Amino acid sequence: MEGKWPLTVLYSLYYEFSKRYPHSRITGMKQETACTKIELLFRMFNYTLGEDTFKKGLRIFLESRKFKTFSGDDIWNALNTAAQQDKKISDWVDIKTVAKSWIDKDRLPLVNVLRHYDNNTAVVTQKVYLRERPHDVPEADTMSWWLPVVVTKECNLKAGKIVPPAWMKEKSALVINDVPDKDKFLIINPEEIAPYPVNYDQDNWNLLSNFLQSDKRTMIPELTRAKLLHDAWNLAYAGELSFVTAFNMTLFLKNERHHLVWDPVFTMIDHLGRHICQCLHGKFQAYVRVLLSPLYEELVKDEKEDEEPWRKNLRSLTKTFLCQAGYKPCIRDAQDQFSKWMQAKNPDEGNPLSNQCICPVFKWGTMKEWEFGLQRVINFPPSRKQSERTYLLKTLAGCPEAEEKINRLLNITLLQGHANFTETDAFLIFSMLTGSATGYTTLFNFLCNNWDVLREKYISRTNLWDNLITSATSQFKTEEGLELVTQLYVSHQGQFGSAEHIIEKSMRNIRVEAEWSAQNLPVIEAWLDNYLASSDVKDDKFINM
Repeated sequence: MEGKWPLTVLYSLYYEFSKRYPHSRITGMKQETACTKIELLFRMFNYTLGEDTFKKGLRIFLESRKFKTFSGDDIWNALNTAAQQDKKISDWVDIKTVAKSWIDKDRLPLVNVLRHYDNNTAVVTQKVYLRERPHDVPEADTMSWWLPVVVTKECNLKAGKIVPPAWMKEKSALVINDVPDKDKFLIINPEEIAPYPVNYDQDNWNLLSNFLQSDKRTMIPELTRAKLLHDAWNLAYAGELSFVTAFNMTLFLKNERHHLVWDPVFTMIDHLGRHICQCLHGKFQAYVRVLLSPLYEELVKDEKEDEEPWRKNLRSLTKTFLCQAGYKPCIRDAQDQFSKWMQAKNPDEGNPLSNQCICPVFKWGTMKEWEFGLQRVINFPPSRKQSERTYLLKTLAGCPEAEEKINRLLNITLLQGHANFTETDAFLIFSMLTGSATGYTTLFNFLCNNWDVLREKYISRTNLWDNLITSATSQFKTEEGLELVTQLYVSHQGQFGSAEHIIEKSMRNIRVEAEWSAQNLPVIEAWLDNYLASSDVKDDKFINM
């Protein structure tokens, strides 16, 4: 996994367990995430008890239960025996109790660290980590965990060893003594030893940001650098941290080249890009271009045939996100490749270009290029793999910035009812349009402008009708969006049929998101304005927004 474990599984766990309703969409995920959690607990105990004690505990378990049935408790009890024999835990800590506090909940904790700089102490508290709004989760106030609290200080970074943890009891605060002076940072839970994000007071975040921008940056291991970046962005997204702090934590990336540290960046660009309003997209895309273009140009310059897989993957990801953000060299290259397909004698036999080139063309290219792609979907031969058609349709719907392209697709599929498009295709189109402000805003306007026709045609097909209303109304994030959806509801009250409760739920959720936007969007915009004004990257390689 090229060093990406446990980041890959851990981040998925963070996102799933911070939702209002974990596993609500895919119940089959529950077993998989339960196994992942156990996997991460084994890793946690391997760090906190020490590798030798951890192995000793497993040997005790294997010897005592060989040729016999066993339960999970037998494993935890064996680890506890080894830990007590080796004096790795206090008498009041029980490994089974610790493990159960994690296993029994489909949630993860958020740890808050408040430093008291006058007496060199810090108070550590915990609460349920909730990322998806609103945070009105039942019993959230009663949930708590047994936590290993491992502390790394700026003054002992060179040691590189994991210090035995303090154990934080359920529902209790933990006071850490001997905290560094006010000009030195501390890090809790380095290396993602336990599966929880950490929030600090503003001064400690500032110390971390400044250190990461210095030449000493690599003294903090790459997995911990990735954690600090990932925690900051996700805490801001969840409303726990200012976006000024979160964006400041990305400033060191101009000198960062380790792929593990970059790994969470692409996810967060995607998440925030989907969440912010259309009014900020131009500035956010400019930020992405300034952030990624130096890395990409360096990766292209040093490209080799026998290079490591992680390097190829990092180049590919960087190119994909730069293309989405309007990086001209990428757009031109994609259009050159696309033209070969357009000039082919039999274009329906297959596309001669990589999938990576298709989205940039549909997003930034001409209407003629996009229309060519639409005709390939309409004329798609049954002899070819249907997955290729699905990918093409997804990009036709999800990539365009121009409303003209989206309206054309909606006209031909929903109004004209073209025979080559199925109900499943409609679901796919709706899903892709919810991924961008341009997409769901265009879909909403299309619904408003064609209300009578669409209602008459689809209200009896409740799955399709409900999906249309959900996709068109649920994704707005601002007060202006709330006004639009409310106006639609008032204008057609009583006409929504099976989707009446859907639009009512949309309005409730948008109201919560609008509060988040009112609080955060001005902060984000001010930071982006300042960042772009101080950037020395030339604009000639960027699409004008």
